Amino acid sequence: MTSATWTPDRPWRGIMVATALPLREDLSIDYDAYAEHVRHLLANGCDGVVPNGSLGEYQTLTDDERARVVRTAVDAAGDGARVMPGVSAYGSAESRRWAEQAAEAGCGSVLLLPPNTYRADEGAVRAHYAETAKAWVPVVAYNNPLDTKVDLTPDLLTQLHADGSIVAVKEFSGDVRRAYEVAELAPELDLLIGADDVLVELALAGAVGWVAGYPNAFPASCAELYHAACAGDLETALPLYRSLHPLLRQDSKTEFVQSIKLSMDIAGRFGGPSRPPRPALTGATEALVRSATEKALAAGHH
Repeated sequence: MTSATWTPDRPWRGIMVATALPLREDLSIDYDAYAEHVRHLLANGCDGVVPNGSLGEYQTLTDDERARVVRTAVDAAGDGARVMPGVSAYGSAESRRWAEQAAEAGCGSVLLLPPNTYRADEGAVRAHYAETAKAWVPVVAYNNPLDTKVDLTPDLLTQLHADGSIVAVKEFSGDVRRAYEVAELAPELDLLIGADDVLVELALAGAVGWVAGYPNAFPASCAELYHAACAGDLETALPLYRSLHPLLRQDSKTEFVQSIKLSMDIAGRFGGPSRPPRPALTGATEALVRSATEKALAAGHH
């Protein structure tokens, strides 16, 4: 059975938390709080962190902020191999530069969306990943066709892997059937769980990692769930999954950033506000997330 644990030679495996970014009330970044959060995650069963992903609001950061977030994560982790920054950008050259910055900081891998300024064809996608791979740091593809309108199908992933451009894929399509096709077409390509609410399904299908959202609020319980699911221990995994699923499914909603940050605040962590254009949660969505988080705390999740 393929190992689903973090190792220095495959540092994208295991639980890599897409970190929320703590912002002060004036929406400036609290780098000290971010460093503390990275240390907290690693001390509570998570294997590494993914700064500058969508959950980290990278689209709203200046270049200086984005670079400093990476350096802060590396310093806090104490091992750059445990840091997998998002390097997505509108231009391929820009993505390569961010990958080079990650490599210079000592990061073990990077996470990259396909081109998403337009509905890129297969040739453009392959060229985009090939350009970023020139930074000589392992690239994990991120398939999110709902938001990017570019679908990294099993066939295309197979080509990207054969090109030498990617080592793994964060699968966020929600279609768990793809896991089996990817394994058949590209058995050496690592499949990473990309959406919290299909964790058990993809773990059972052979995923070897989880680019995770809700461990920001409940790292220890989510780590227990992940390891049980990967081990096929459904007696342990399913009750945890059912208990946490009302929260895990928020990771696939439009308001996932605000939802996870609200859960962090309720759980005694520092989530804080989000930068515009993301508004604070209100109404039924806020009530749902608040209620589900309070129930998770009452059930002993942490």
